[in-house]
Amino acid sequence: MSFNEVVILRVGHRPERDQRVTTHVGLTARALGAKGMYLAASDKGVVGSIGDVVSRWGGNFFCEDNIKWRSCIREWKENGGTVVHLTMYGLNLPDIIEEARTREKILVIVGAEKVPGEIYGLADFNVAVTGQPHSEISSLALFMDHLYDGKEMNLEFPGAQIRIIPTKVGKRTEEM
Repeated sequence: MSFNEVVILRVGHRPERDQRVTTHVGLTARALGAKGMYLAASDKGVVGSIGDVVSRWGGNFFCEDNIKWRSCIREWKENGGTVVHLTMYGLNLPDIIEEARTREKILVIVGAEKVPGEIYGLADFNVAVTGQPHSEISSLALFMDHLYDGKEMNLEFPGAQIRIIPTKVGKRTEEM
């Protein structure tokens, strides 16, 4: 299976409140096969934390802040990409996932606080990962897992300085 190019657009990030959660959105995206994350706010702490993980754990994941979300969406679509907005108000994930898999480039919008209503109209897919309130991190993880049909669990990250060795009991790592 070839992987779609997936990039996250984090909208509504509040640096004083959301640093940890936004960092986890980026780390989840990276671990599950996304290429990078655009942050529609200024937060060098998030960018630095994710960059540190990439330098030690490998891969080519990027994180850019100070992104204008409207321009990002417009440019993504002008370049042939598809926009998926994760929300509890959209179509159910199982109902759109087959069509989403046919798209080569996917920009996944993950909101922090209430997203601007305009995003619902700009998205090609408004996707509900259950119709109940829950974490944007879990929504992203489930979307990525469904998109890649579980194959992202075996990703390898080039340039890693460390990796985990699966064990039944205990913790085992390997320095590269």
